[in-house]
Amino acid sequence: MAQVLKEAELTTAKARLRLPVGEHARRLDAEGHLYYRKGVRSGVWFVRWRNWGEGANYKQAPIGPANDTNDKPTEGLLTYLQAEAQARQIVAKARAETKAAAAGPALTIRLIVETYISERDARDSRRKGRTVRSDAGQRLRRYVLGQDKRGKQEAVPASPLASVELHGLTEKNLLSWRSELPDGLKGTTEQRLINDLKAALNGAYSAHRERLDPTLPAIIKHGLKAAKLDTDEAAPLARENHIMSATQVAAILGAAREVDTEGNWDGDLFRLIVVLAATGARFSQIARMKVGDVQRAQGRLMVPSSRKGRGGKVASIPVPVGKDVLDALLPATTGRGSDGALLERWRSVQVKGSIEWQRADRGPWQFASELQRPWVEIRSRAKLPAMIPYSLRHSSVVRGIRANLPIRLVAALHDTSVPMIERHYGRWIADGLEDLAAAAVVPLVPDEGGKVLNLTTRRGQPTSG
Repeated sequence: MAQVLKEAELTTAKARLRLPVGEHARRLDAEGHLYYRKGVRSGVWFVRWRNWGEGANYKQAPIGPANDTNDKPTEGLLTYLQAEAQARQIVAKARAETKAAAAGPALTIRLIVETYISERDARDSRRKGRTVRSDAGQRLRRYVLGQDKRGKQEAVPASPLASVELHGLTEKNLLSWRSELPDGLKGTTEQRLINDLKAALNGAYSAHRERLDPTLPAIIKHGLKAAKLDTDEAAPLARENHIMSATQVAAILGAAREVDTEGNWDGDLFRLIVVLAATGARFSQIARMKVGDVQRAQGRLMVPSSRKGRGGKVASIPVPVGKDVLDALLPATTGRGSDGALLERWRSVQVKGSIEWQRADRGPWQFASELQRPWVEIRSRAKLPAMIPYSLRHSSVVRGIRANLPIRLVAALHDTSVPMIERHYGRWIADGLEDLAAAAVVPLVPDEGGKVLNLTTRRGQPTSG
């Protein structure tokens, strides 16, 4: 027959003073107890518990010396409440470790991130039709897993976070990792990195939640908040010098035509810039457009939705465009099947044993970086040195706002949300609605017969009536 625990009064220093020398206990739960071992001169705290999953084996761990003088927090001495709190933490951690070990190999952050990278690499490879390494993998290897020396890049040691086991992850672990990121890291890169890590951790919790504490999602959420308080580049901001007028957009398109012709792009570069300007879509969206997405009869382009978010989006977004845009795309659509990639470019290979390059085949645009070199020449010729390719998207959004389109429609056409539009384009929303607000102004002050009264002549005169 199991022995019944006889609990002692340990909650106050005065009560402990009356206890005899020896060990005395208070129950934490059915199989865990906080012990007070009283000596001749002083006492100490320790905890004893049965580790679930380990049969009848009990474990014991020291906590620290007791404050037997009073019940106030004292450096180096523990009150009953302090000892109880530490005891519960020790027991909870030990049981979590036992539970995690019983369910299989320990889920370290390294293992979780490596699994996530493999999934992202496989997904990106499927989308591009060839083996590629994802951007997420490159970021996580550099700032979490560490990487060996590569070319001119120095070796990067692994973050201490990589060795942490998921069941023992704390908010402090995540905040420490964030504080160790390089100061020069761009805000957009930092936010993408944080989002990648958050996705990896949440994915691991979803797959292994039966062996993890249900409070883990809250730890991940608060440890990896959307943006640090001192970060002002968490998303591409619409700066004043990134908004182009219709005349400036035309200058960009004219320069793109010139660069295309002189660089023997066969119209591929020009058509890409035309679609970016006409739709305001992201590069990743228009790179997936098909020939069938050009609907000339309806006067629109069907732009694939972005792959951001958790799904539930429409497959494509209809964006009205002018006849000039449709005419510019005629060479890319005439005589081609509807399933072919709308925007393609020539790919070249180096002639063996020579420094010359020759065209090999055509294929879709793949990376936004392919636009980087010709864009430098385009903006130089257009005399708009501050403009970036994303300026075409910013300008498209602002153009819709200034045309007094409903903000919800502007957001839908650009595959984003109303809060994002309001956050980054609030100034232009106010400017665009200024005329409407002015039209709502009505006279409020009653007229005094059209006379202009001089206050100095009225001072001291009696008022009528």
